[in-house]
Amino acid sequence: MALFDENVKISPAPRRRLTPAVVAGSWALAIALAALLVITFLPTSYVIQQPGPVYNTLGTARSSDGTEVPLISIEGAETYPTAGALDLLTVQVVGNRERTPSWFELAIAWFQPSRAVLPIDAIFPEGQTSEERNEQSAALMVDSQKEATAAALNELGLDVGHKLTVHSVLEDSAAEGVLEAGDVILEANGQEATDAASLREIINEGDGAPVEITIVRDGEEQTVTITPRETEVEGETTWLIGVTLTNDYDFPIDVTIQLNNVGGPSAGMMFALGIIDSLTPGELNGGENVAGTGTIDASGEVGPIGGIRQKMWGAVDAGAEWFLAPEANCDEVVGHVPEGLHVFAVEDLDDALAALDAVREGGDVDALPTCGVG
Repeated sequence: MALFDENVKISPAPRRRLTPAVVAGSWALAIALAALLVITFLPTSYVIQQPGPVYNTLGTARSSDGTEVPLISIEGAETYPTAGALDLLTVQVVGNRERTPSWFELAIAWFQPSRAVLPIDAIFPEGQTSEERNEQSAALMVDSQKEATAAALNELGLDVGHKLTVHSVLEDSAAEGVLEAGDVILEANGQEATDAASLREIINEGDGAPVEITIVRDGEEQTVTITPRETEVEGETTWLIGVTLTNDYDFPIDVTIQLNNVGGPSAGMMFALGIIDSLTPGELNGGENVAGTGTIDASGEVGPIGGIRQKMWGAVDAGAEWFLAPEANCDEVVGHVPEGLHVFAVEDLDDALAALDAVREGGDVDALPTCGVG
């Protein structure tokens, strides 16, 4: 039986010609892919915000030399055992003015609920370098630690002295050559200046008139005169003397907060809660994992922060079931709470403590204020 006949010639099938539609489609796809490749490497004007590391204020943190140290340590007062977690949340920014994310990275981030795409100017103001931003962020962190300690000790009935101190004088400002870093401000135009807001209010009452400021420098009290300069902030005219201020306190005990490579003021409330928990018997959180965020001042008022949606996702990833959110951030919280996370809305330290009481005692947590309800 023959398997083939050598006398039979087999010709290949004629090649099918591509239709004009197929050719056009192929060219369009090739051009689109080439354009996508080019766009991927084009510079953008956006950065990505995403959840950052989570730190338990009741636990430890890595020091500058790489060793694990208590995040909060206290000397001069009796401390008590703690349990569970009072987590502070951070946010990481992907990109800066020197290197922005690619369009491909932005597209991926856009569809992830735990990440946000923001204009670069919202994070890195025009004219501000990454180094300057980091320095400013570090200064805000130091100030927030002082305010948190003052808030906690005030809550516990301990007396804290207060001083409004010049942190730095801006170059070419009205105060240059008149005020110096370290000057303690007592009064302005005969009115007590208790904080930066009150000083700003006194200055603006004069509508540009010279301001007499009483200070203490090198232990001696003196009065200086500064003529503020007019500027616009968010479309409104204001008068500035050009200094950055910080609140200093005379604490009756030594509270040290060690947290490297984290800046900004948003951990203030959680620092205060960690200090209170360490200085009071029992477990403030009932041994539960509680996370939260918010600025705080010495009076205990909790203020808004940035990146709260990313921080809620960070809390969930860290295993928290309870979250303390500034009431002023509620408009960003509603509709974006990750599954399994119960969010309390707090306006001050007392609200935060009430929420922790309910968690610890197994109380009616649903009766407490939350974003959109309360």
